[in-house]
Amino acid sequence: MSEFEQASQGAKMDFSKDMSYGDYLCLDPILNAQHPQSDAHDEMLFIIQHQTSELWMRLAIHELEAARAAMLAGELPTAFKMLSRVARVFEQLNNAWDVLRTMTPSEYTSFRPSLGNSSGFQSHQYRLVEFLLGNRNEALMKLHKHKAASFSRLEEELAQPSLYQVAISLLCARFDGPDLAGAPGTTDWQARPAIQDLWQRVYQNPRAQWDLYELAEKLVDLEDYFRRWRFNHVTTVERIIGFKRGTGGTAGVAYLRKMLEVELFPELWHVRGAL
Repeated sequence: MSEFEQASQGAKMDFSKDMSYGDYLCLDPILNAQHPQSDAHDEMLFIIQHQTSELWMRLAIHELEAARAAMLAGELPTAFKMLSRVARVFEQLNNAWDVLRTMTPSEYTSFRPSLGNSSGFQSHQYRLVEFLLGNRNEALMKLHKHKAASFSRLEEELAQPSLYQVAISLLCARFDGPDLAGAPGTTDWQARPAIQDLWQRVYQNPRAQWDLYELAEKLVDLEDYFRRWRFNHVTTVERIIGFKRGTGGTAGVAYLRKMLEVELFPELWHVRGAL
């Protein structure tokens, strides 16, 4: 008996009537969901890069929604695990840019016309991640009006407090102050000195408010990885297309650089200079 036969002895071999690995993961539709619009070899890389990114974002959304629910229920340790996982999801997304950067400008231009007006700027899942975290620009909802389910999902999110608003509500409740998080909004979160002051009290005496201290650091860690993802996006795009306009009509690198200035949890970054 060969070494392989010994190792696999007892393994189930007939799946004609049982669920297999491929059945459980629905691999047939996934592995047949790549439909290049050109004969260019590198279009397959481009498609798979973005499809896998969307799958990772789906997981990030799943975890962020659950983390928010756990925070609302006062179950902070549960939320910490989920927030850590989202940070690692963005680490995985960061690593994916390394693969895409193996594509040269010449290789990309060979199939770029096949993209038409499609662009990652139109990703409703990426928009949902931003809305969940607190970067909310209602004007961008127009991009998703042609997809009723996606548009409705974004509307539902705007009617809820962002993850950061929930964190601020916990912060305010701890210090017996008014809830400074405000009502769910449709605009980007703006830094507020009163909230920074409360975070400063947490950081000045971590042991007294250890759970809020840990929450703050989990949020900073998450945004750290998110910022790296944005930076790698910018450098990858510049490396491949320079300063051309994006396929969806955006300013390309200029637009992406502007997004680097966005702070999701501004008070948590500003407080560092006040300590």
